[in-house]
Amino acid sequence: MFGNLYERALSGERCWIRHDDGTIDTLPVQTWLGGRSASRAEADFDAAVLDMCDGPTIDLGCGPGRLVMNLVQRGIPALGVDLSPTAVRLARGKGAPTLRRDLFDPLPGTGRWHNVLLADGNVGLGGDPWRVLRRSAELLRRGGRCLAEFDPTAQGVKVDWIRLETRKTVGPWFRWAWVGVDCAAILAADVGLAVEGIHSIGDRVVASLSA
Repeated sequence: MFGNLYERALSGERCWIRHDDGTIDTLPVQTWLGGRSASRAEADFDAAVLDMCDGPTIDLGCGPGRLVMNLVQRGIPALGVDLSPTAVRLARGKGAPTLRRDLFDPLPGTGRWHNVLLADGNVGLGGDPWRVLRRSAELLRRGGRCLAEFDPTAQGVKVDWIRLETRKTVGPWFRWAWVGVDCAAILAADVGLAVEGIHSIGDRVVASLSA
């Protein structure tokens, strides 16, 4: 989805997000990489999310694998899934078990995972949070939980066209959704999940959605 510019950003090239209305956002690569480059707020967020994972966990759109790596270090079975070859290489280099695969492709343990992680806005992948959450529900065992990060400032579901850019290169447009926590209950109900809790972590928010 992100394409070659995402690979280059993970490798250190400066890259940003342009919206179809012309506005620009920073691509939060340092957040995804974690480790020593993470801020105190980012480290606190990760720790709080990891504390919610009480059994085998699959991280959809895991990027460079910081959450999977930390789960494994805690002794919790975990698997990351990402399409980016660079992200998968970085994740595996940290000791994070990771598959290079589309999250909608067949995945190990379908229907048996205790937790599904959708961190860093991944509930908005492809501009279709219903499809992403429905897939998460398929992966969970009965009584399992999807831990999905929502946008604390958005209202409802806002679908936008965005692209990645550098000083010399412009990537293709693709769809993304910003999903407000105000619609977490409706989205969850639409895909057979239920809101178990809403957790404010600094200026970020995660909903626990039970199967």
